Amino acid sequence: MQKGFLVSVRSVALLAALSLSLFLTSCGQESKFKLEIPGVQGPNVSLIQDVVLIDMVFEKLSIDGGLRYAIPEYNNSYLEVSPDLSSGGTLFAAYLSLKDIFNGDLLLLDPQYLPGGRPLPGVSKGSLPAVAVTVPQFENITFYVGTKAFGLFVPFKLDIGSTIVTARFYIGDTRAGNVSLVGPDENDENSGVLLLIDLNAQQIKRLKNYAAQF
Repeated sequence: MQKGFLVSVRSVALLAALSLSLFLTSCGQESKFKLEIPGVQGPNVSLIQDVVLIDMVFEKLSIDGGLRYAIPEYNNSYLEVSPDLSSGGTLFAAYLSLKDIFNGDLLLLDPQYLPGGRPLPGVSKGSLPAVAVTVPQFENITFYVGTKAFGLFVPFKLDIGSTIVTARFYIGDTRAGNVSLVGPDENDENSGVLLLIDLNAQQIKRLKNYAAQF
């Protein structure tokens, strides 16, 4: 996969036009949670064929062009950073293939905590197998995958002290996982948003059956 190239306006517009609900029983219902993230719209979660899309808009971050980046170890997945057409900010989108999410080899990756070393909130032992990638606008984006959850940490400046605030994340009326606002650590670094999506037995079966259609 080419590591970086300009994203067409057409491909950005398809983000909204082609999305389906992650939970197949909740088609058409929006992601929601009880946290306000200053300067951020989202995160939103949807399913495009056999790819889980996690996207968010950073209203105060402006860039001139878009790029697509490969995710190490995730052979069928990628992320895009591009200008947001509606807000004038920046659209961050991670496309996580179900082929990768259910790839047992990724479970052999070294367990990682939050960037900077703090435990992952809501996770026993505080860590999950993970890989990290840095792009010009975002440093230490971390992709986590385990037997019971997957998701990502997206770094950005948050002025909430050194606290970590976690809330349940829903799609429609179905709990999908947790979203956390992570304040800066003792070095005034590594703040951002963490989204972890639950993988229970029923959801794994549903998503695997869905992925088999493609």
